[in-house]
Amino acid sequence: MELNNVKESAPLPAPGPGSAPATTGVLIVGAGPTGLVLAIDLARHGVPALLVEKAGRLFPGSRGKGLQPRTLELLDDLGLVETVLRAGRDYPRMLDWVGPDGTERGREWDMIERCEPTESEPHPNGLLIGQARFQDLLYAHLRSVGGDVVFDTEVTAVAQDTDGVTATLADGRTVRSRYLVAADGGRSGIRRELGIALRGESVDPKPMLVADVTVTPDAVLDDLNWHLWNGSPDGAVIICPLPGEPRLFQVIAQYADENAVPDTSGAGVHKLVAARTPIAEEQIAEVRWSSDFRPRAALADRYREGRVLLAGDAAHIHSPAGGQGLNTGVQDAYNLGWKLAQVLRHGAPDTLLDTYEAERRPIAAGVLGLSTRLHRTALVGENSRRRSETGQLGLGHRGGPLSSGRAGALEAGDRAPDGPVPGGRIFDLLRGPHFTLLAFGTPAPALASDLVRVHELGPYEAYGRGLFLIRPDGHVGWAGEDGTGLDDYLAALGAAPRP
Repeated sequence: MELNNVKESAPLPAPGPGSAPATTGVLIVGAGPTGLVLAIDLARHGVPALLVEKAGRLFPGSRGKGLQPRTLELLDDLGLVETVLRAGRDYPRMLDWVGPDGTERGREWDMIERCEPTESEPHPNGLLIGQARFQDLLYAHLRSVGGDVVFDTEVTAVAQDTDGVTATLADGRTVRSRYLVAADGGRSGIRRELGIALRGESVDPKPMLVADVTVTPDAVLDDLNWHLWNGSPDGAVIICPLPGEPRLFQVIAQYADENAVPDTSGAGVHKLVAARTPIAEEQIAEVRWSSDFRPRAALADRYREGRVLLAGDAAHIHSPAGGQGLNTGVQDAYNLGWKLAQVLRHGAPDTLLDTYEAERRPIAAGVLGLSTRLHRTALVGENSRRRSETGQLGLGHRGGPLSSGRAGALEAGDRAPDGPVPGGRIFDLLRGPHFTLLAFGTPAPALASDLVRVHELGPYEAYGRGLFLIRPDGHVGWAGEDGTGLDDYLAALGAAPRP
């Protein structure tokens, strides 16, 4: 199956004997944030993709609720950051409720360090937004660029050959694709079918409960603070306001007894909150969603098996501390999308996809260590999450298989900084699916490539003098004082100048 023969994803056929398989360039399994971002990215690269989700709708809860600065830069590149910023808010200050009945306001502090924007880091702080709301925005954006999600569609089996992947659906239909990306969560059925182990450890043997609730106006909660009750022998309760709807909050409850079995029913959530806080059962107007979990950190042995690749929670599972899981997943998609495009549309070798694991798996391993440390040392403690650690702006690919050279202030693999340019910003020049060659204080070599845009600029401290080839995912791929080696680097990525 040649991609040139797949101008767009063929619709899923109606169930029935002898129905022809649907065909697509990439089949994405799982419409969480990772799958949605990948589908958006592939759409802007012109790669046919089919996104399927076994549930009947997008995930309805706020298992995750924060976007890190590096994710905001991703959204800037996708043209979505202003929409997301309007839908979210700054993280509120922590408020410790004390006293015999938990009704006295105690100390306040910032859980997350705040920084002022700079020319090179325009989005220095995390954004509070519930996962469900974020997914709604991603889904709307996906539909605006011509994509969609096929709901109620479960992949039950996967078979590979030298040309592609055949996925069998629960109702017997099949989908044929060049590649399949499993973004189907921490309990990924595709990962299990492939026999890829997920190895890790228990971060905390004690269970936790998370729920989204709405409360009545007379409840003690306000949306100005992140509320903490830590006086119950049964465990702490943390309640955080969620933007987008009045009186909507996320509840996180810890359990002191590792043998406890959380009651995730609506009645159970009402009773837990009333028992550990001054909020009465009748003041909880609605329990929108609830779940229980035991914090775990785990990493897949490998991210690729032939033409199947793992992304997001299918590849790594995090403690919620530090807000890293969702963000690491969407950065997986951002790394993988342009590489799939280079292979499927521009003739890059299939081995380019091996660099996805080489670049992303070490980052996931480091982030898992950070989440685990934060959970164990200070889940509800003062200054337990520092933006410099959790913001992901410092994560890069120095020494990686696609990082070549250095110049000025940067080494290949570094995040490309923002900055002022005549009429706009560097991020304006980078926005889109292309490669970008930035020449600071030095002439740019002539490049006749449809995939590379060239800009000659004056000196800028964040870069220094030199040439910097920026990948579509906003990292410096190649750097040098002159153009020596640049053509060879581009050729290996399927982006060589035209003869």
